[in-house]
Parts: sequence; C-alpha cells; structure tokens
Amino acid sequence: MQNEKWQENRIVIALGGNALGNNPKEQMERIRESAPVLIGVIEQGNEIIITHGNNPQVGMIQKAFATANEVNPSIPKMDLPECGAMSQGYIGYHLQQGLGVQMHKQYKRWHVATVITQIEVDPDDPSFLSPTKPIGAFMTKEQADAEKAMHPEMTFVEDSGRGWRRVVASPEPKKIVEYESILNLLDNDFIVIACGGGGIPVVRDYSDKGAYKGVAAVIDKDMGGELLAEDCQADVLVLLTAVDHVAVNFGRPDQRELDDITADEAERLADEGQFGKGSMEPKVRAAVKFCRSRPGRTCIIGSLEHAREAVAGLSGTRIHA
Repeated sequence: MQNEKWQENRIVIALGGNALGNNPKEQMERIRESAPVLIGVIEQGNEIIITHGNNPQVGMIQKAFATANEVNPSIPKMDLPECGAMSQGYIGYHLQQGLGVQMHKQYKRWHVATVITQIEVDPDDPSFLSPTKPIGAFMTKEQADAEKAMHPEMTFVEDSGRGWRRVVASPEPKKIVEYESILNLLDNDFIVIACGGGGIPVVRDYSDKGAYKGVAAVIDKDMGGELLAEDCQADVLVLLTAVDHVAVNFGRPDQRELDDITADEAERLADEGQFGKGSMEPKVRAAVKFCRSRPGRTCIIGSLEHAREAVAGLSGTRIHA
C-alpha cells in the first residue's frame, strides 16, 4: 500500500466485460442504462472508482486486426498489450459519455476521467512457464503450426475439440503503475475509470534502464480490481456480475444464496469447489484477499441492476474479515 491516506466511503466498483455488450452500439446502450445506478451510489455519499472487464472487447479488436492482416498484409496484427490499451480507451470513453449524459440530466457538475492503466507483474511469475489463458480465435492445426513457426515464443493448445488457440500467462498483479495519477484525480473530485480488463501487464526492462515494457499476458480482472481497491485505499470493493448473490450448490434443488459470510468461510467454500472456476470463484478469491488486506474492509458481490441496494446492504453477498 503506497499511499497511507485513508478515504472514508471510497468504493471500487468492478463491471464485468460481458455485461457491457458485444459491440460498441450495444455497449453504449447498456452503459447508459447502468449510469443512473452508478450515479446513485455517489448520491449515497460515496466516492467511486470504476473498473471493468474487457474479454469480449479485446477479442473483437484482436480479431479485427488479424482479419485485416489476412486481406492486406501491410496492416499489422496487434498483440495483447496494444489490444488491452485500445479496449481500455474506448470502454472508458463510453463510460465517460454515459455518465456524462446522466450527470447532465441531474444537473451534476462532476468530472470523469479514464486512466489507461499498466500493472507491473513479476517476470519470474510461474504462470509464464506454463501459460493457460486462451485468447483469440480458434485455428486449425495447420494455422497454429504456421503461427508458431513465425512466432516461436507463442504457445498454442487444442481447446475443447473446437480447434487450436493461443494461450498466455495470467500472472499475479503486483503494482499499479499509474496509482499516483489515479489518487490525484480522486483528490480533485473526479470519478475515475481505471485498470480496465485487469490492467495492461508490464515488466521492468533492465536493458532499457528499468523502463516498463508490455508483455503478452492477461491479469485476472477481479484481482486487478482488488489491487486497485488496495492501492487507492478503498474500504469497499463491489464486484458486479449477472446474479444478485453468491450461492452454494448452484443450479441444484438445494441451492442456497449467501447474504453475509466471513472471508474464512468464503475461502473454505471456494476450496471445496463450490464456485465456478472461470466465473464466481475468481471473484470470491479476490474478495477474500481484499478483506484480509486491512481491518474493516468489505467486499460485496452482486448484480449491476441492484448495485445501489448492494452498497446500502439490501442486496448482494457481503464478505468481511
């Protein structure tokens, strides 16, 4: 924790990338629908930082460049760091627009800013030795072999019988490079949008005097949001998803929704395999880490539709130490 300033009622709100739609038009419509909810959280007396997923958007950007390259080889393919930056930019732009429309309707004079955010990772993180995160389009074996011949540093695996895909590392986030800029904006009464898609993974390049350079990897967006909440001294982390509560025995007749649990209980349930590996479990693991990072911190997992109620304690699953 680099900054010791403690801000009461500072909340990090994480929006899922899939909740933002599958194309720019749909995304803008959904953001405009959700803007009153986000503004409502501020009206409760909170200062908010917004982060978001970007998995569908990064895939769309990368596929567009790959397709364009097939038609016209002079158009380059675009790797993950650049695709991540592009997605942060245009999703942030849409959030700024959507929140701006709602603020005008309510005669609010607040400001919104997006920070294209890099997150430092350890170049010796074990995940770089065994990448597992699939990205990009499915390919035939021949296409994957051709890509591997051109890019020996890349790894490709067969995925669920549907074809071959590139896989990259998913390292643990260590430091938000732009955290001081984010704090400066917060201190000047901005609504800040940051760490989109978990942030752009970067490592120190000591052949270039320790400057940062991007790496082809994916940081878990919930863990990126957790680090953002820690570094910005938030006391509440809100992870918004498609359901109102975390549940055990999900999809079974004995399904039970959880309203209030301790971090220890949440970790035990996660270890038992109660939550989906690619869906709810990463959120619960991020919640546990945040709650243990400092006394008094709380994580709420709930739906975007009922975000205001979740912050008020009327919806969602609250996890605390």
